[in-house]
Amino acid sequence: MSRIGKKPVPVPAGVKVAIDAATRKIDLSGPKGSLSLVHRPEVSVAFDEAQKRLVCSIPERSMEDGQVRAYWGLTRALLDNMVEGVTKGYERKLDIVGVGWQAKLQGKNLILNVGYADPVTLAVPDGLKVEVSNGIQIAISGPDRQLVGQFAAAVRSKRKPEPYNGKGIKYNDEVIQRKQGKAFGS
Repeated sequence: MSRIGKKPVPVPAGVKVAIDAATRKIDLSGPKGSLSLVHRPEVSVAFDEAQKRLVCSIPERSMEDGQVRAYWGLTRALLDNMVEGVTKGYERKLDIVGVGWQAKLQGKNLILNVGYADPVTLAVPDGLKVEVSNGIQIAISGPDRQLVGQFAAAVRSKRKPEPYNGKGIKYNDEVIQRKQGKAFGS
């Protein structure tokens, strides 16, 4: 049995839940925004109004099927991430390391000058908030955990950190293992 799927997802005050059983669509809205999810048909989701919690369940005959139990835990984890996203939000911070390398916002575009002949332009997706401070620190925030992480990974992929000089775009909590390089002479 899924130990994650059995746990109910607590819904704090200020979060509105709407479940459409026909289309399997769940809408959550809170102070940080609104999110929706269409869950798998194997899993059923119910909102307990009295105890303010979301409960995921699967039919008893599906307990033996490992794939269905995996969907059960996945659905519960996605709902938990959605509740946290609409209440607190998610944030990912990146640092740019390199002489003369910088980032700036221009409208809905993030422009990176990271050692290429031309600047790299990335369109900021809807629902995300991007801030650049000192030209070298980028903060990406929003209610959707997947979207925040995906855009942060896309920014990092434009110039991954290298181990010899430590130059590149890295997460602020990322530790780069440094290498010594070649030693000349005896």
